[in-house]
Amino acid sequence: MLKEIRHVQATADLLYSEQQVEAALDNMAFAINARLANRNPLVLCVLNGGIVAAGKLLTRLTFPLNIDSINASRYQNQTSGGTIEWVLKPGTPLKDRTILIIDDILDEGITLAAIKDYCLEQGAIAVYCAVLVDKQLNHDKPIHADFVGLQIENRYLFGYGMDYKGYLRNAAGIYACNGEV
Repeated sequence: MLKEIRHVQATADLLYSEQQVEAALDNMAFAINARLANRNPLVLCVLNGGIVAAGKLLTRLTFPLNIDSINASRYQNQTSGGTIEWVLKPGTPLKDRTILIIDDILDEGITLAAIKDYCLEQGAIAVYCAVLVDKQLNHDKPIHADFVGLQIENRYLFGYGMDYKGYLRNAAGIYACNGEV
């Protein structure tokens, strides 16, 4: 497996450098601070992909907030999605709270839409979504993010939380795989 990972890493195209991604995170934080400063939000980090984006954004947010996590996955370290598996639900009550969901990528939107619906079903009064990357597809998605760092073409990506078969989430930059995935 490591041979495959090293090959993917060595042949990938760098789409956004670390500096470009950090600038996008600055812009996202500015918009989130302006919109949610007086809302007392509960920030939900979507595991595992959202770890990097959430960690990077949290230190840029200047208002009081609570943090929890949620894990609903369609991929389970594969390169294509299946049915949603609920691995972890937040321990913090969502009733009467403003929720900010932070994830790495808005791809098809199925998982993020399910997480937003879950929050509303639990009594959240408002749910906002922040994604580092919004993948541009040639069809409508069931959800749109309120805060987006970067728009990216429809390619298989890794880095800044996004993975290739469970690896490369820690790449400092956003890369696109070449060849078949």
